Amino acid sequence: MKMIVLNIAKFLFYLHGWLWTIKPKHVRSMRDVLDLFYLGFLGLGEGDVEVVKLNDFELVTRCKNQCPILRLSIMLKIDTRVACKIISEPVCKYVLHRLDSRLNFERNYNHIRPYSGSCEERIYLKT
Repeated sequence: MKMIVLNIAKFLFYLHGWLWTIKPKHVRSMRDVLDLFYLGFLGLGEGDVEVVKLNDFELVTRCKNQCPILRLSIMLKIDTRVACKIISEPVCKYVLHRLDSRLNFERNYNHIRPYSGSCEERIYLKT
């Protein structure tokens, strides 16, 4: 039953990603990635996203938002590392690829809530 719920959540998140990317958006800098992906697509507030590193090739963030996947994981008693790998990671990769096919996405599963105070992610350009 839990896997059915996770897969429905994944489908809904993919649908959101697909709808959000219907109108093409383009990034010229990693700052654009921050603005479009975190503030635009994910709908986070600037106070929810701590920028750990930002340069021409890499963006590392730590998010402290009211995450629906975190809430779902707690409610279903599923490890967030599992839920995020199933629901969030493929959709994030899809949306970032639609922004720029050179973008890579990594989540630091050693720095993820509720085991840490925030969720750390890295987006970087393939070289």
